Amino acid sequence: CALAELKGFDSLATDVVASPNRFKEWYNKPRPEVLPLPSNWRKLIQQNFFMHMLVVRAIRPDRLTASMNIYAERTLPDGKNYTQCDAGVSFTEILKRSLDDSATTTPIFFILSPGADPVVNLQDIGSKNGYFPKKWHRVALGEGQDVVAMRKLAIGVKEGHWVILENIHLMPSWTGELEKALNDYTSEGAYHPDFRLFLSAEPSNKIPIGLLERSIKLTNEPPQGLTQNLKRAFATFEKEEFEYKDGKVKMILFALCHFHAVIIERCKFGPKGWNRSYPFNTGDLENSGQVLSNYLERGSGGDKIPWSDLRYIFGEILYGGHITDDWDRRLNMTYMRFYFRAELLDGMELFPFSESYPDEKFPSPEPLPYDEYFTYIDEYLKVESPVAYGMHPNAEIAVRTLEGENLFKVVQELQPRGSDDSDESGGQEAKEEENPVRALLNAILERVKPIQFDTEDIATRIGSEERGPYQNVFLQECDRMNVLRNEIKDSLEELELGMKGELQMSDRMEELAQSLELNRVPSGWVAKAYPSLRKLAEWLDNLMERAEQLQKWTDEPTAIPVVTDLSLCFNPQSFLTSIMQVTAQTQQKELDKLTIMTDVTRKQPEELEVAVRDGAYVTGLWLEAARWDSKQSCLEECLPRVLFDRMPVIVCRAILRDKLEKNGVYTCPCYKTTDRGPTYVFDATLRTKAPADKWILSGVVMLLEVPMA
Repeated sequence: CALAELKGFDSLATDVVASPNRFKEWYNKPRPEVLPLPSNWRKLIQQNFFMHMLVVRAIRPDRLTASMNIYAERTLPDGKNYTQCDAGVSFTEILKRSLDDSATTTPIFFILSPGADPVVNLQDIGSKNGYFPKKWHRVALGEGQDVVAMRKLAIGVKEGHWVILENIHLMPSWTGELEKALNDYTSEGAYHPDFRLFLSAEPSNKIPIGLLERSIKLTNEPPQGLTQNLKRAFATFEKEEFEYKDGKVKMILFALCHFHAVIIERCKFGPKGWNRSYPFNTGDLENSGQVLSNYLERGSGGDKIPWSDLRYIFGEILYGGHITDDWDRRLNMTYMRFYFRAELLDGMELFPFSESYPDEKFPSPEPLPYDEYFTYIDEYLKVESPVAYGMHPNAEIAVRTLEGENLFKVVQELQPRGSDDSDESGGQEAKEEENPVRALLNAILERVKPIQFDTEDIATRIGSEERGPYQNVFLQECDRMNVLRNEIKDSLEELELGMKGELQMSDRMEELAQSLELNRVPSGWVAKAYPSLRKLAEWLDNLMERAEQLQKWTDEPTAIPVVTDLSLCFNPQSFLTSIMQVTAQTQQKELDKLTIMTDVTRKQPEELEVAVRDGAYVTGLWLEAARWDSKQSCLEECLPRVLFDRMPVIVCRAILRDKLEKNGVYTCPCYKTTDRGPTYVFDATLRTKAPADKWILSGVVMLLEVPMA
């Protein structure tokens, strides 16, 4: 352990060996950074939190960034001001403060984020201060609008109006003229004291540095953390209006803010949170709040709340209007069913399905005065946990680990670098670096050259009478393997000639050599292959396994393998379609009315010797965010720090879609990689004793490829 070599940690390794169970217990805690270490190290958390943080970095790197937040809050004066920033302040209030800091020579520059329109907030302020609409000029930049913008700017400077120039990134060449005009006005002292200039643009490297340096930069992106997002969401509503609302409206409005914070912060989990990225924004929240007030004001004294109507408007229209993925829409509506129901008014728990985590609680508050809601959030929502989103604590491990790795990568890049080596030694190193690439090139060629499938010969051996859907699928798989193999072989042989000096090195060859050196799959191979996130070495091993499965089939091409490994197929959907085609032919059913039903066995591939009569045995599937209990044949929560669970052999059968059982079943999407989204394969039906909504919120899926598998 490298940490044991630092001063003060001499006995750490010895103590871990002496008390492994106590350290393991600490290691398995969801948030070890807030708990004292075992043995003599327990005092560190109070006396020297930095040393405590170093132990967290060494043993639980996924909790490093959370530990650093605590360190900043404890060490810096008013530390929470640095970790929470302006989370409890609305964007309108921030804009008002920025206006107070601005001057005639200091524009306010809005850096645009998806779904945000800061001009709406600015218009409200301008209206209250008497600038909108008479002293208000708004120009959206585009072709021919530069002349209009300069004319409005001149009027504003002279008469003390507010000038808003939007999307200036669309005319990068004109921004230089704008900067020059502002400099001229400044040198002439021509500004009216009431004049203010507002600019907006998407992030761009073509905007002049001088224009940025003279401006106050603002952006309306959501803060990081559930607590901060909830405060920001709640601060969106004006105090004066909120205080006059009915108690039921206050409770529903707080739940709406919590829902808004949850779906925004869930994005930090990447594909585990949402398959795609969506521009949820405060406009959605404000509109939902307005709909809520209108609905309940029209009701009979607010006695009967139209929950189904609210769920539909919030979930399908206002927020759901952003959502394009069907599985994400299912997730969104599951949140709607959980948060917006009658139990909310009885102070229900806002952390979905958190019964297994008694320490993770956040009940819905009773109606409170406006300011007391912020106190309530600070008191009851003290820690960040995936349980708040209905997810397993394991969901945070990969995200937090990546955060820590990226942080230290940036820190290392900022470190001062030593002087470069001499040209002579550099030349020698270049020669040495060439050899590993050439050796790897030859090793790969040696492995892929034997891969070759004569599909015409195979088709002849099958015969037209015995050639069915399964045989067509495997022939297609052989064709795709040949194409990939030829691409690998040809590109490597071309690179070899280039390295010998017999061909001029092209950009394609340079990219290939660099990919080999960095253990990365070359882009030319990726284009001919299949979705995969593996490094080159693991990718090649997997390629050999795919070729081996095809070779076993070609030895007896009239029959399918007893167990087919879906993860070794280029196109697993085609194999599943062939199951439905065979069923349609043998049982005289319409193909477009069939779907795949899955039945999980208790067998491993090596335990099966005969193919199943109806359907096909498949393997190569992994569960993420849950595990399979073979004894009870149902889904269960995953074990601590076990991210993936290998599934036993599964029987895939084709049945009529309207006969598919839905009670006690979770419809589980299956993807090719952890990127999910575009790698979708099919829906699996998995038995569950818990409500299916629990697994939807957990983000439970099956995968054909997982890290290190």
